[in-house]
Amino acid sequence: MTRWLDVPPVWLAVFVAAAWLQADRFSFGLSFGGAWAEFLAGILVGGGILLALLAITEMRRQKTTVIPHRTPSRLVQSGIFSRSRNPIYLGDVLILAGLILWFDAVLSLPLIPVFLWLLEKRFVIPEENGMRREFRADWARYEQKVRRWM
Repeated sequence: MTRWLDVPPVWLAVFVAAAWLQADRFSFGLSFGGAWAEFLAGILVGGGILLALLAITEMRRQKTTVIPHRTPSRLVQSGIFSRSRNPIYLGDVLILAGLILWFDAVLSLPLIPVFLWLLEKRFVIPEENGMRREFRADWARYEQKVRRWM
């Protein structure tokens, strides 16, 4: 059961809840300042959702898993994966950043690098190590060609 709770969407929900709580209970009168923040929030959340959907669609098209901690049956290098090795995780970070802006949670800005660090340590590095073992030379070429984040 705990393995199913240790997935990026659950962590994203925890960080989003923390940002919302901070904005609701501990704003201390701080604000990003209006319409520009809401506009940027929409772009970030929309972009994050789009990145995740593009990645999931490509992985489904290649008939491989999207579940973290599992080594995919194929090394997906097409579509959005030709630009970023981790578009779903990048999408999660964009969603968090956008929601922090939307909630006007100024003091929650440090959650963004903390969330990025958590994703990298708990998911990205172990998954990349697994793919390095599974796909060897193909992974080495892919890793040289495509950046981790974008």
